[in-house]
Amino acid sequence: MTASKTPSRSVSEAETVAKVCVVDDDAAVRDSLEWLIESVNLPVKTFSNGMEFLDSNAPFEPGCVILDIRMPGLSGIDVFEDLQERAATIPVIFLTGHGDVHLAVRAMKAGAFDFIEKPFNDQLLLDLVQKAIQRDEETAALHGELGEIKIRVENLTKRERQVLDGVVAGGSNRSIAEELNLSEKTIEFHRSKMMEKMAADSLAQLIQMVTTLDKSGGLN
Repeated sequence: MTASKTPSRSVSEAETVAKVCVVDDDAAVRDSLEWLIESVNLPVKTFSNGMEFLDSNAPFEPGCVILDIRMPGLSGIDVFEDLQERAATIPVIFLTGHGDVHLAVRAMKAGAFDFIEKPFNDQLLLDLVQKAIQRDEETAALHGELGEIKIRVENLTKRERQVLDGVVAGGSNRSIAEELNLSEKTIEFHRSKMMEKMAADSLAQLIQMVTTLDKSGGLN
């Protein structure tokens, strides 16, 4: 296993066009998959082993990876576990032989996107690739949204954060005022400023934002 590194995905550092990575020690398989995927106008990057893939920035670029589950050196499972340690969110599609399906199923339960058995149907694989890329786009959008919410929370003053916590916990202006030993008018003022900074049009929207951020582990 390699040392953990977690470069962040950004427009300046990574390509914005979704790319399909193929990791397989069999050159014939790599060439075949490259031709197939390029036939639907998707860019492809191939890797002959797991270490080569992990040492690149590809795991943190938009797209997905087709990963052979059984390779010399680092197996596909080893690579997948390394990606998880690095918090890489790139969707993983495993290529498996019949005897390795149980490994792929276990990997899916741990967060892999899907698997397909060799020999595979070309259209089925292309459909999986498109769905994986869509999943990656949705994940990236969610992370961007969570990042924005986190910044808004961090920009709150200490008092506004106290009011936010009280509101999300279901407190009324009166109960929050009593807890903080302040007047209701003061709480109303801070609550108004807090809602403005959070860009929340309603209490329901505010609670949804904070709850989503909290579930992601981004609420300190």
